[in-house]
Amino acid sequence: MTEGEVTGAQAGAGQGGGGGGTDGRGGGGRLPGLSSAEVARRTAAGEVNDVPVRSSRSAGEIVRANVLTRFNAIIGVLFLVILVVGPIQDGLFGFVIVANTAIGIVQELRAKRTLDSLAVVGEARPEVRRDGTTREIPTSAIVLGDLIELGPGDKVVVDGQVAEADGLEVDESLLTGEADPVLKHPGDTVMSGSFVVAGGGAFTATKVGREAYAAQLAEEASRFTLVNSELRGGISLILKYVTWAMVPTAAGLIVSQFTVESHDAREAVRRTVGGIVPMVPEGLVLLTSVAFAIGVVRLGRRQCLVQELPAIEGLARVDVVCLDKTGTLTEGGMDVTELRILGSGGSGAGERDDGDGRGEGAGGGRERGYVGRVLAALGGSDPRPNASLQAIIDAFPPGDAAGWRETAALPFSSARKYSGAAFTEPDGTRSGWLMGAPDVLLPAGHPALGEVDRLNDEGLRVLLLARTGRALDDPRVARPDAVEPVALVVLEQRLRPDAGDTLRYFAEQGVHAKVISGDNAVSVGAVAGKLGLPGAQEPVDARRLPAERDAMAAVLEQGAVFGRVTPQQKREMVGALQSRGHNVAMTGDGVNDVLALKDADIGVAMGSGSEATRAVAQIVLLDNSFATLPSVVAEGRRVIGNITRVATLFLTKTVYSVLLAVLVVCWQVPYPFLPRHLTLLSTLTIGIPAFFLALAPNKERARPHFVRQVMRYATPAGVICAVASFAAYLLARHHYTGAGALDAETSAATLTLFLLEVWVLAIIARPYTWWRIALVLAMGVGFVIVLVTPWLQRVFALRLVGDEVPWAAVGIAAVGAVALEVAWAWMRRREATAQ
Repeated sequence: MTEGEVTGAQAGAGQGGGGGGTDGRGGGGRLPGLSSAEVARRTAAGEVNDVPVRSSRSAGEIVRANVLTRFNAIIGVLFLVILVVGPIQDGLFGFVIVANTAIGIVQELRAKRTLDSLAVVGEARPEVRRDGTTREIPTSAIVLGDLIELGPGDKVVVDGQVAEADGLEVDESLLTGEADPVLKHPGDTVMSGSFVVAGGGAFTATKVGREAYAAQLAEEASRFTLVNSELRGGISLILKYVTWAMVPTAAGLIVSQFTVESHDAREAVRRTVGGIVPMVPEGLVLLTSVAFAIGVVRLGRRQCLVQELPAIEGLARVDVVCLDKTGTLTEGGMDVTELRILGSGGSGAGERDDGDGRGEGAGGGRERGYVGRVLAALGGSDPRPNASLQAIIDAFPPGDAAGWRETAALPFSSARKYSGAAFTEPDGTRSGWLMGAPDVLLPAGHPALGEVDRLNDEGLRVLLLARTGRALDDPRVARPDAVEPVALVVLEQRLRPDAGDTLRYFAEQGVHAKVISGDNAVSVGAVAGKLGLPGAQEPVDARRLPAERDAMAAVLEQGAVFGRVTPQQKREMVGALQSRGHNVAMTGDGVNDVLALKDADIGVAMGSGSEATRAVAQIVLLDNSFATLPSVVAEGRRVIGNITRVATLFLTKTVYSVLLAVLVVCWQVPYPFLPRHLTLLSTLTIGIPAFFLALAPNKERARPHFVRQVMRYATPAGVICAVASFAAYLLARHHYTGAGALDAETSAATLTLFLLEVWVLAIIARPYTWWRIALVLAMGVGFVIVLVTPWLQRVFALRLVGDEVPWAAVGIAAVGAVALEVAWAWMRRREATAQ
């Protein structure tokens, strides 16, 4: 809820039960709803809203998505071929794929359990009237014909027909795209997916379960959607290019190997498979899914519900975060610190009361007591008080207004910024009252506005209580000639203790924070200033913002605090920032934040906010802690940075495999490696290290153009690895002759390729930490163990013969390492120049 919403106890002042008013509800009795017997009968008949809450893919979908992939099919076929021609050690790559796929399934199922448990916490629990009493029930317990109550911020969870309306305004933008709220009267239809922006009422459920529009929304709400993710989109693009490169290369390799090894078909098959398998970056998609899934679990432990996986990545790419003050920078609770009875001139110099607002002051007891009863009546009329009204109720208990009867109500609207109610007082007097923003209800230049500005400068919230002489449904009800200012109600919000640290974190990370609020700009600036937000000393009144998008964007880029922002303006401001190339996150908890949350690149809602905001946001902070956002940003940066590292490793292998195949076809020689050699190299230089690197801490800022970033490093690295290992292979072919020559040639090429791949790993692992150095060294030790252990030598067909060729292979690798360093340094300089 934002400042504008809480201006006056308005949001619910017109929701009381009382007699007829301007809302069309009439003075009839309260409808009792279904009886318990009717509910039981309809439940037994299956007339229940049994659509399951779906917070993630089903277990079956997770298994299918991890198993039934294009590259798993390729690897599976090649594995079956090796099982036929043998030996089994050349089929080790098949077991690795099975293990990797199993890891992916387990991690996603783990993330699913986390999401499902968190979704229950954030699930809507509508209030339903049964047996004449109101009770809160799960959405899935609603039956056909239930009478469901509605208030500001409530989401319509099933289709129905309005039975009671008390100034009920419903926003159907999620269904129709039209942003203007629709005034509903008894008999009108309401659709699930819409939400209440003002007033209240009740509706009868006419469609439940899979017949309701809610069923379609549930299908669309899959938490594992992969839209708008540069990371996932980039990987899909890379895999498409890899597929195109694989087909002709593999065809040429097959023809080449069966020509060269025409005397030994089994050897030809093994060498062909050895050339095709490493072209497939099969673990890249797996590790991306695992990184995202583990991110969901980690954030879930912090009570952060990530409703779409790319939101973790998206928030890490954000460079502007738009914050709503109330519920984000401040806590929901408030206190009445002062009640100022306005003097005859309206200057605010009349009696004041410090503390709880109930004292009578010097000579103003009768007037003060009457104003207190008015406030008590306003508070007692709302069954669901918001934060500001709750503060007024605490200071002026409804019992102080015994005998006051509400006769009409004007619900709060964030566009109006005030609400009203009319009462019949115990002595029969009829009175109408408005409560809202002083600068809206008072004419420009009114003496009281000076005092209001001074209080706003201190970060206090000021509401004006005014008497009106017009009917509440009169569009001129708030005109200066119809309003008599009576009192100022001064409220103080509690700052979130973690808000200052969070704002500082964003500033350090180069993320610009913009406070966008419906409250007075000076008041918002004072609060932001207390939290140390740069630029808070120059707040901007949004009513003076230019309407043209480019001009608005220029003002937004310069300013940090914006007050008196309407819901439509919030949406326009998000669009203006996006037009300048900014990635925008929007946080909020009130109904008037919904449109902006929808349009922002990332929407973040507070768990205690309205159901409507939680429905459209990609991230929900279930514990309402703004301090959780840095964790989401850090998790996103970890995923993006680490997957970029890992992707470079995988695609280096793909590049050198494709180039090696081309070189083999051109030279018409046997492929240098068997599948077991490349399985060993991939495990030690890519598989195991990538798993640790993908899950490691990483605070690097997210950079755009994922595909370009990865390929600019993977391409030269792959080319150097291919040329160096092929050169070592040709040198060994020239040196060795006789029986066993092919194994010796392959071993020399394997040694060169391993040394270069380890060097690529060492470059990728920078900047070094103790565990990264240990990881690289452990992989080297693992290869040495294979070389010196006789039975492992036999399993992997690795045998270094003599001294001359092995040392020559090391020398070639050393030259290749220098080339890698030069290429890497050159690419770094180009990247720095481009920035």
